[in-house]
Amino acid sequence: MKLSELKSVLASTSELVFTLPNGTIVPKHFHVTEVGQVTKHFIDCGGTIRNESVVNFQLWEANDFDHRLAPKKLMDIISLSENKLGLKDAEIEVEYQSDTIGKYGLNYENGKFILTSKQTDCLASDSCGIPAEKQKIKLSDLSKVSSNCCTPGSGCC
Repeated sequence: MKLSELKSVLASTSELVFTLPNGTIVPKHFHVTEVGQVTKHFIDCGGTIRNESVVNFQLWEANDFDHRLAPKKLMDIISLSENKLGLKDAEIEVEYQSDTIGKYGLNYENGKFILTSKQTDCLASDSCGIPAEKQKIKLSDLSKVSSNCCTPGSGCC
């Protein structure tokens, strides 16, 4: 989800509910402690220099169980961030504390924000020697082979 999409959803929602990939709901007393533009300038294993940029939100929960962040307040935080930081309309990455700081993508479905799992990947698999994944097929899907194909003298083996 891009920042523009988030703002559109926030304009029409009355409650902020964030769900982790395992279905656990982030406690309703969470805070948004950081909003920023994170740029990563790097070189991949194939030697290509790359730049990636995301809008980053950090969710944090404290022991103030009466805290509730309203969609309007989050819009105000985003607006302030856009004005002060010059945020671009980029994909959103959400940080949330579990065993370690987790980084998630963001979707919106059925009135809930869904934190989606992110995966590492080789960006230069065509040039760094990673073999292409083999096609997986079931033996039962193969066509039947004639039973006399490999008999001596049949000429097929």
